[in-house]
Amino acid sequence: MQRASNGLGSHNAKRKRSAAGLARVDRATPIRRPRGKAAKQQRQQVGNVPITHPERVIDPGSGLTKLDIARYYERIAPVLLPHLEDRPVSLVRLPEGLGGEQFFQKHMDKDRIPEVKLLDPQLDPGHLPLILIESTTALVGAAQMGAIELHTWNAIAGSIERPDRIIFDLDPDPALPWARVLEAAELTKTLLDELGVKSFAKTSGGRGLHIVVPLRRLHDWDTAKAFSQAVSAHLAATIPTLFSAKMGPQNRVGKVFVDYLRNNRGSTTVSAFSLRARPGLPVSVPVSWNELVEIKQSDHWNLRNIHERLADQTEDPWCEYEKSRQSLRKAIALLEKSRQKGKG
Repeated sequence: MQRASNGLGSHNAKRKRSAAGLARVDRATPIRRPRGKAAKQQRQQVGNVPITHPERVIDPGSGLTKLDIARYYERIAPVLLPHLEDRPVSLVRLPEGLGGEQFFQKHMDKDRIPEVKLLDPQLDPGHLPLILIESTTALVGAAQMGAIELHTWNAIAGSIERPDRIIFDLDPDPALPWARVLEAAELTKTLLDELGVKSFAKTSGGRGLHIVVPLRRLHDWDTAKAFSQAVSAHLAATIPTLFSAKMGPQNRVGKVFVDYLRNNRGSTTVSAFSLRARPGLPVSVPVSWNELVEIKQSDHWNLRNIHERLADQTEDPWCEYEKSRQSLRKAIALLEKSRQKGKG
């Protein structure tokens, strides 16, 4: 079924719920596994969801199990679910763990996950229905199905042709020092500031950073992609020693690729507070621009230490996100003016 737009008021409310959830997420206690017969019985159920093979080791390096992942998604639900609300989600599934086969699932033919919602197939013609995950039970159910990562569209289901954000994925050469990634993020923010565009940051949980631009639902997909591509090209032309606007490892040796391709219709980016299918099971975490310099790497937080982040955090670093929704019209005009001037 196709859902109607929730409207800005609803999204403001969900951001408040997310902030309130920071105080509730377990304050979040570290993983402590019960032992003995009671442990075996307890491991069979997380919330309302039976977990099969709960002892299966998903990350051999840390020893984290399928049960640990299910419990993580149960605990993190208050702050994660607002980022998924009414937004098509794709699953990265690794049923056998990090050493096994990986599946990227955008569609589903029936309710294979408890409380999952299937959208109108016409939202993505020619495919099975897209997926909505909007409850703790559905989150845990996804973990039971072997899902580790949750990726979301840049539009809500109720307004699928009008993206409500742009994402710049700063993807560095693996050999590049973290300080250069931070420099690239600050320079990208500076350009966006000069264009009058408000932006927010989050760790990717991998090597790079995500810069997120909240939008009013005024533009189509082509406009959003064209703007993000123009920003990427401008950075690469202005500071070619640091930035690349071309994908491929050969084009980012010693550089940061400003990936604008996340802004195509149907493209997805890992959600805030999603785990990553990488050693240590890192977490993608929203951060404020001021605290970014204190972060040592993009996989700074993981399943084992995310509770420390939430326990120490007194305010949602994205608390101004909903108030910052904006049009790109002036920014597009400024970029075009700069491009024409450069030609001259």
